[in-house]
Amino acid sequence: MTAHGVLHGHDGLLCDLDGVVYAGGAAIPGAVETLTTLQDRGVPVAFVTNNASRAPEAVAEHLTALGIPAEPSQVFGSAVAGADLLGETLGSQAGRVLVVGSPYLREVVAERGHTLVESAAEHPDAVIQGFDPSLAWSDLAEAAYAVNAGAAWVATNLDRSIPRGEGVAPGNGALVAAVGHATGTSPVAAGKPEPHLFRSAARALGLSRPLVVGDRLDTDIRGGNAAGFDTVLVLTGIDTRATAEAAPAGDRPAWIVADLSALLEALGADA
Repeated sequence: MTAHGVLHGHDGLLCDLDGVVYAGGAAIPGAVETLTTLQDRGVPVAFVTNNASRAPEAVAEHLTALGIPAEPSQVFGSAVAGADLLGETLGSQAGRVLVVGSPYLREVVAERGHTLVESAAEHPDAVIQGFDPSLAWSDLAEAAYAVNAGAAWVATNLDRSIPRGEGVAPGNGALVAAVGHATGTSPVAAGKPEPHLFRSAARALGLSRPLVVGDRLDTDIRGGNAAGFDTVLVLTGIDTRATAEAAPAGDRPAWIVADLSALLEALGADA
């Protein structure tokens, strides 16, 4: 199916980042022009990402540096979703939490009133795990020790891989799996494919029928479908036309396009 009419009847765009807008630090061809043109023509755009390592301000700065107009209020990430789920897991009570993730994730958890601990020896009530490229074996080991000692376990997301400029790298789901092998258990998980992030972004932008664009069937497309929104798979990241055609119904997009620039056809712009 072509991209003609993809935006027809939709009032905005909920766009994934890794594998759709950029891979590592570099923009994917066509992404800058597409997102700039859409926003210039009045299409509201939100960026919905499972990456919990950076604050919305840092993500917006990165997008702006690439040439894409972006404000922090347009960025919705899994760190906040993970902190929300952590609160639910602890019964909305502040607890002692071991954060295995980025400084930003630590900041979000601390802002919720939780006490941050540095090791399993401090007897945390919960572990929250999110991606950060600086994580070491010792961090994963501390998470495993704490979970084996009875701490609740929350993951910001379960993406098994991340598209990078150099290729595909292990994602948070791969690191979560390492802890899972050591504990024989699994965490409760926030972020995509749970519909919360998509619905939160849509509410924030005042959208009733947004279009979800992503490169992963198991997070972007499954989550967008679960939220009740139409979905588009771009072929610039993880999944392919073949995997989409073989996927179960809940993971199938309404449209498959080569890249973001295909969306410009719907506005009659030059791709």
